[in-house]
Amino acid sequence: MAHAQFPFWPQRGFWPSFYAPHRHKHARHLNPETAKNVRSEAPKGPLQIIISIPDQRVSLYENDALIARSSVSTGVRLHPTPIGVFSVIGKQRWHRSNIYSGAPMPYMQRITWSGIALHAGVLPGYPASHGCIRLTNDFAIRLWHLTRRGTRVIIAPDDVRPVEITSSRLFKRKVPSAPPEPPLTTDPGNSLGTAEVADSSPASVAGAQEAAGIPISSPPSAPAVSRKSVPISVFISRSMSKLFVRQGFSPLFEAPVKIQNPQEPIGTHVFTAVESADAGADLRWIVVSMPSEVHPVIGRSAKWRGKPERQMVGISLPTPSPDTALERIEIPQDAIERISELLTPASSLIVSDSGFSRETGRDTDFIVVMH
Repeated sequence: MAHAQFPFWPQRGFWPSFYAPHRHKHARHLNPETAKNVRSEAPKGPLQIIISIPDQRVSLYENDALIARSSVSTGVRLHPTPIGVFSVIGKQRWHRSNIYSGAPMPYMQRITWSGIALHAGVLPGYPASHGCIRLTNDFAIRLWHLTRRGTRVIIAPDDVRPVEITSSRLFKRKVPSAPPEPPLTTDPGNSLGTAEVADSSPASVAGAQEAAGIPISSPPSAPAVSRKSVPISVFISRSMSKLFVRQGFSPLFEAPVKIQNPQEPIGTHVFTAVESADAGADLRWIVVSMPSEVHPVIGRSAKWRGKPERQMVGISLPTPSPDTALERIEIPQDAIERISELLTPASSLIVSDSGFSRETGRDTDFIVVMH
């Protein structure tokens, strides 16, 4: 059985030390004190958790760099793990299932409101869950301390990974223009004609208002956190011919889009904006591409309650490249302008043949279920 691997652990301070292989323990034997000594230094770029159903493996990426990998156990045929694009929408250190007789789900990270989550559990070496993604104890603890609400989770019918992409069709961050310089006034009594900056301080403005008999109002207090610093999520659906924008899990606006050859698939592509290595350069983009469609087929053998079973996995059709998908999408210029003004590192663009799932709602990012 595969154990957790941390290929770059000496350089990645936020992922704690490598540990020797050991037999997986049952989830209920977890020691609550174990997690207290785990260092949780924040990663420097957005994290993406990618689960490969056929490989029964989870891979953790920071930007486009693989930083950890481990084995998992996903859903059986009668309770399959959904394939698609998700994000962490809730976390709980000690959780019991309210669906399956209070089954323990330590270090739970919820990705759908209908009951799918990542959590520590038993890994027999094959799919054995009711749809959740079971993780090894150590991996679940370390992952729980790294993620936050909104961390991307991709469940794939194949082994996929983020790669860098350059395209003129991707959004570019609009740098705000510098504020205009204060007006200059010339003192007529100054024989040298020296220009002096007009006094526009709050005190002088208030004094002028008072002298003119204008009521003085208190200036509005600045918000604690600017919404412009919160990453946005953009979703474009071929089937709906629409673009949707969310920020901080809240809808902002939507707009119609035109898709060339709308009857042909474009696939599902998850683009993520990350900081450039060059200081002052524009954001760069990475992308994870999924198949156009996923059809269930008989896959690897497994056992469930002592009986042989054939696990249903996905077979994918040819996937259009992300560049091809972007070239076929026409976005209104005013929507591009609004998105460019809001764009920050960790913002994302999801392009899909499907619409977003009904799981998408309050306190969620866009959820796309492909199968």
